Amino acid sequence: MALTITDECINCDVCEPECPNGAITMGEEIYEIEPSKCTECVGHFDEPQCVQICPVACIPVDPRNTESRETLWQKFHRLQAAKTA
Repeated sequence: MALTITDECINCDVCEPECPNGAITMGEEIYEIEPSKCTECVGHFDEPQCVQICPVACIPVDPRNTESRETLWQKFHRLQAAKTA
């Protein structure tokens, strides 16, 4: 499952640098997560780093982008291969 950032985001800037996949960017009003790059930190950490550091707890699982742990691992491997290509 990809994560999403809700409109409760206060733009504190702490989540973006924590994302190992570069999935978090500033949107028009708040930070956004690109689902195709979000692995919930699978392959990097035991828990999503953005969720751990967010001071307002505004980063839930995105119900529109549900993925199994296996799918997240596959995405992690695909993203890593793209970095080395």
